[in-house]
Amino acid sequence: MAERSGQRRPAGTEPVGGQVHLPEPSLDGRVSLERALAGRRSVRSYGRRRLALEEAAQILWAAQGITHGEGGRTAPSAGGLHPLRAYLVAERVDGLEPGVYAYVARGHRLTEIVRARIVPDLAGAAWGQDWIAAAAAVLVLTAVYARTTDRYGDRGQRYVHMEVGHAAQNAHLQATALGLGAVVVGAFEDAAVAKLIGSDPRECPLCLLPVGGRR
Repeated sequence: MAERSGQRRPAGTEPVGGQVHLPEPSLDGRVSLERALAGRRSVRSYGRRRLALEEAAQILWAAQGITHGEGGRTAPSAGGLHPLRAYLVAERVDGLEPGVYAYVARGHRLTEIVRARIVPDLAGAAWGQDWIAAAAAVLVLTAVYARTTDRYGDRGQRYVHMEVGHAAQNAHLQATALGLGAVVVGAFEDAAVAKLIGSDPRECPLCLLPVGGRR
């Protein structure tokens, strides 16, 4: 069970705010980068297998984890501005109640945002891609464009899109290395996804990555 702090509340849709301290990421996996690249596929069919908390933590770290003391991440960021935010929408993850968790890179931890079964609703927000509802969890990547465009102007939007592509590919390759199935989804209703995950109004959802055991 994950270590938690903060008050736990009954299941529902209200914000809860508890902290979940994640297992430390592994830096020496059993699958080489080359093998993960060769094995990466877009997987849209998932079994009922639960994700271990260590697996969820590893995928989050691959997407947005800190790799050195100055705050550098696993994905490159124009100007080191880091406009991306990562959310884990958990359905079947050991040690986590179903709900929405914001990833906090510093400290490698989660903040519980909403406690409710959200994954099926994400499938609806993704224009009826019902297979998403079978995922054990969904990684949602959002961006605060202003963090980058305030410095680089309109061209900063391109930099943000490049960055989210790096982060999504990192997470997808990590899922592959763990023997899991995943796929990048860009077809969804932005406002509906933002409402479901309880993100800041400044954030724009850019990518969903459903993850689960391969069926």
